[in-house]
Amino acid sequence: MRRYLAATFSALAIRDYRRYAFGQSVSVSGTWMQKLAQAWLVLELTDSAVLLGVAVAVQQLPTLLFTTLAGALADRFPKRRILLWTAVGGMVPAVALGILAYLDVVTIWIVLAAAFAQGLADAVDKPARLTFVNDIATPATLTNAVTLNGIIQNSGKVAGPAIAGMLIAGVGISAAFFINAASYLPVIVALLLIRPHAPIHRGAFTTKGHLVDTLRYVSARPQLAAALVLMTVSGIIAFNWNVLVPTLTRDSFGGDARAVGFAFTSMGVGAVLGGLALAGVLRGTSLWLVMNGCVMGLALALTGAAPNLAVAYVLLFVVGACSVTFRVTATTLLQLYSDPGVRGRVISLLVLATNGTTPLGGPLIGWICGAASPRVSCAVGGLGTIATALGCWLYLKRTGSLGAAAERAAEGVLPGSKRPGSG
Repeated sequence: MRRYLAATFSALAIRDYRRYAFGQSVSVSGTWMQKLAQAWLVLELTDSAVLLGVAVAVQQLPTLLFTTLAGALADRFPKRRILLWTAVGGMVPAVALGILAYLDVVTIWIVLAAAFAQGLADAVDKPARLTFVNDIATPATLTNAVTLNGIIQNSGKVAGPAIAGMLIAGVGISAAFFINAASYLPVIVALLLIRPHAPIHRGAFTTKGHLVDTLRYVSARPQLAAALVLMTVSGIIAFNWNVLVPTLTRDSFGGDARAVGFAFTSMGVGAVLGGLALAGVLRGTSLWLVMNGCVMGLALALTGAAPNLAVAYVLLFVVGACSVTFRVTATTLLQLYSDPGVRGRVISLLVLATNGTTPLGGPLIGWICGAASPRVSCAVGGLGTIATALGCWLYLKRTGSLGAAAERAAEGVLPGSKRPGSG
């Protein structure tokens, strides 16, 4: 048992990672409070699942437009400095929405503008945040650090939405926005205390050619290409929780804001417990990724068939557990198979796949929820993810990218590789 716990939390032995993890764990709860509050505010203002999808899409539009550039920034400039600025940038729209909601003068257009501003900060933040663990963890603890990071990012679903739901019902929606703004302060303090050890890859920064070069780099490596295709498809049809969960809870089961909060909490508890259960054994391999995709897709499809809200909560727990291991496996795989000099740009493609596709996936899921039902949307997302995972497995098998050699590579025994544009 002691050995298992040591393996599960090995990255926490590093002082700077502990600081980073503490700051993030506080901030993500506030982030999920704002996600629920924003979704409920849109539904109250418009009573439209389509417009909820549009609001989520607007927030992710900067990711679609700028995240590959943000990946190049993460490869060129100190990630800690980038994260400090994005933390400050994330506070501004939260404070603005809190004030305007408190004064009862908020409109759907204001919500959309704040969502876009928040999305700008997120687009720059994500490639730096996802690769920052490489600067503070050791090679031996990298997989565990990435896994714990994924658990932390999902831990906000445990308390954040439930607290937001109770605040909305009992105090007012503005409180959720104000608390989210305050939750950035621990992140800023932690970052100021951290001293990263990884070197910065100096070189001429350019805004031209980095996307084409990165795509060429990825396409030459089947493990990277298959992972990004699978995450792109699931990003479009499955990972639009901010649209799917509120509409499923409200329209299919007649739940209120508190019920929506508890639905997100069920996912969050599943994500934390599922991630912790596998943190010591999870491996960043293609086979793990395919298996996780199939299991998550099945859980999502079954959620759409739930007979009542209680069963849906249980199934959302399973979806949360599967989704965190699915995304963590993809994040780990992409970092292990990528050259350090291009890691930020490769991870930016993952951010683009899972979040930047929301301008397409958000309205699409909202349209399916409105035209058919949220249950149908669950089936589309779940079965589509399974089909894509199996297709990627066949591709990897045909290219000889599965097996003992791939397993050794995923453990860190990587062959030499070139950076984009090096030849």
